[in-house]
Amino acid sequence: MAKTYPRSNQLYWVKDNIIAGDFPDISKALKDPDGLLAIGGDLTPERLLDAYVRGIFPWNNNVQPVLWWSPDPRWVLFPENLKISRSLHKTLHKNIYGITFNKNFSGVIEMCAEPRNNSDGTWITPDIIEGFNRLHKQGYAHSVECWHDDRLVGGLYGVAIDRIFFGESMFSKMNDASKVALTHLVRVLASLDFKLIDCQVYTKHLDSLGATPISREEFAAILADYCKPGIKHHLPEQAAP
Repeated sequence: MAKTYPRSNQLYWVKDNIIAGDFPDISKALKDPDGLLAIGGDLTPERLLDAYVRGIFPWNNNVQPVLWWSPDPRWVLFPENLKISRSLHKTLHKNIYGITFNKNFSGVIEMCAEPRNNSDGTWITPDIIEGFNRLHKQGYAHSVECWHDDRLVGGLYGVAIDRIFFGESMFSKMNDASKVALTHLVRVLASLDFKLIDCQVYTKHLDSLGATPISREEFAAILADYCKPGIKHHLPEQAAP
């Protein structure tokens, strides 16, 4: 029998084959595809914040309902483990980019949503853009902008709750632009005693910057200690030189 998915704000629990109003425990995520936990629901700020404090994130395309994930292992970047390569160090030393925080959140997420080379599309759907713009207005979603001659050439965005930063996406139009943005973000987060940056899944790019895998169980334990709901942070408007 074909499965039906909820059309309202309810969620389909994939493993248990039931429809409910809340998320299942992340231990119920599938192994194949890795981490798929629930389907459906909405992308309101309340739903998104509830998902992140539980270790869940949305990831789907325009033709799919919202898919909610909690993979195992979970790729994270501990601030003290950031790797700055020789070439990145040279780029930072040249000081050719200006870095700001939350100056153009909508511009960053829209550029992150642009199709990439060797990619058929984007997971940053119009609903995702709307949901995260609302989170930004509430003070939870943040952007880092990388500027060159007053042009936005790189950046990233994510969600900060308590002492955890949930990285979502980054883009780069010039050499090392997104890496420079991340480096400045890590410095700021370290000064605020953040414990980790959630990278969600493996990418070669993040691996080169020091991201590492931890078990879903360990990730959940860290969230329980350092991701209390409702705690926001004010990031500086501009990065220190």
